[in-house]
Amino acid sequence: MNGRKQLAILGSLLITLASSQLAAQQAVTVTSSQRIHPVLIRNPESRLLTIEIQCSEDNVELKEITFDLSGSDDIADLESIKMEIQGSSIDFAGPLVTRPQEVFKFKELVLAKGTTTIWLTCGLKPTANLLHKVDAACSRVITSAGEAKITDSTPGVRKRIGVALRRHMDDNVHTYRIPALTTTRKGTLLAVYDMRRRMGRDLQEDIDIGLSRSTDGGQTWAPPQVIMDMGEYGGLGQEQNGCSDPGILVDPSTGKIFCAAVWMWGKPGKHQWSDDGSEVGFEIGKSAQFLMVESTSDGRRWSAPRNMTRELKREEWVLFAPSPQGGIALRDGTLVMPSQGRNEEGTPFSNIMYSKNHGRSWTVSNPAVIGSSECQAVQLDDGSLMLNMRTERDIARLRSVFTTSDLGQTWTAHPTNLKTLIEPNCNGSLLRFDYQENGEQKHVLIFANPHSQQARDHHTLKVSFDEGMTWPEEYHLLLDVGGGAGYPSLTRIDEQHVGLVYEGSQSHLVFEKFSLGELLRREVK
Repeated sequence: MNGRKQLAILGSLLITLASSQLAAQQAVTVTSSQRIHPVLIRNPESRLLTIEIQCSEDNVELKEITFDLSGSDDIADLESIKMEIQGSSIDFAGPLVTRPQEVFKFKELVLAKGTTTIWLTCGLKPTANLLHKVDAACSRVITSAGEAKITDSTPGVRKRIGVALRRHMDDNVHTYRIPALTTTRKGTLLAVYDMRRRMGRDLQEDIDIGLSRSTDGGQTWAPPQVIMDMGEYGGLGQEQNGCSDPGILVDPSTGKIFCAAVWMWGKPGKHQWSDDGSEVGFEIGKSAQFLMVESTSDGRRWSAPRNMTRELKREEWVLFAPSPQGGIALRDGTLVMPSQGRNEEGTPFSNIMYSKNHGRSWTVSNPAVIGSSECQAVQLDDGSLMLNMRTERDIARLRSVFTTSDLGQTWTAHPTNLKTLIEPNCNGSLLRFDYQENGEQKHVLIFANPHSQQARDHHTLKVSFDEGMTWPEEYHLLLDVGGGAGYPSLTRIDEQHVGLVYEGSQSHLVFEKFSLGELLRREVK
């Protein structure tokens, strides 16, 4: 056979092969996507990747799918990989440590005409590194019609590793909500929260204040303990003795820890923020009560609840309650706990309470602004306090920000008040983080909330280098695009790390850990 004839045959084969591949691509198209949310230790299955296979013909068989896990920081973080298709689950067998690629092969699996959706999920080891990310890609799909072209609709997405701190029905508790996070003088992380035992609804209900404790930077958490439970006080059942909305504060000078919450007695079907759910005066059963417990044992043991309503609340106020956040200590040792309430007209306000004698007595400030509620304070370089607040006016959907130089006797609107930080009317968290860089003392403000004006989704961290005047978009870190109740709470874990608990889409309470370098987009020494 002469060379010219061989070239003609080869050309014919190439044309036939190209036509076959084109026909396969036309018959079957594949799109892969990753949704931005963390994968969580303690969740048996965390979704990594979604594959949609679109078939334009009948009787197309799926032969093989290959997944590439090499984009993960350490495949040894994974304990299991599973694929779900058409209501069936398929597990990979054997260890995952040395296999960056996983291949599923099938026999006689006919794809439906139209769209078939496949999910790749993973389980994490308890030792999975909280600073790592997991990545999965679909690298090959082979069908009876040939190899399909794959379109990645979300390139560059990798999933952070976190902890499912509390989940639905953990310890037979229906719902966990309203977390507040702090770090003790010994470096222990303490997360307090509502334990809503029977249902997800707020007060009045059977709700206790729970505590989770970690001594290793959030990697593992001790079993939860109940630190505030009014039992069947006054002869009424647990469902009429609910405690909610915990705030927590550590005195760095003494190591003593304070946790406050609001308690309702009686008033079934009522809520302290609505109508006569709480009333003027101090009387138990009419006004919601302000309770506090203390620990001098690094959070291991707690005192009995102390009712501080008469010490703190103004008689004409309808409500005085803690803000469910972490308090702070000022440079002169003054303890500051964010608080909130309803004035004599029943309108919400934000303020602070402070102590200059290590918590033996407390003073309550004037309201910062009427029409706000849950809040958190930080101290600025000039010694003043900034109070960042949830805005209760529906028309705003922007954060209220005020400052004070006299511990809340007087307040001034910050230039960013109702202008800069958006919100869907939800609790937010603000943290000052001091650090050294190249021998120079610096600090940033870190803010967390659902970055949306429509719903509690797009849970995001933001950074300000100018004491809250601006929050550059290039330093926004989207954690979870999905829904959840929000309510983030930040704490400084150590010299280089930040911790966050929030109500996200993957668990009732999610814990995540961040390096300062990641937040600042550079190495910090």
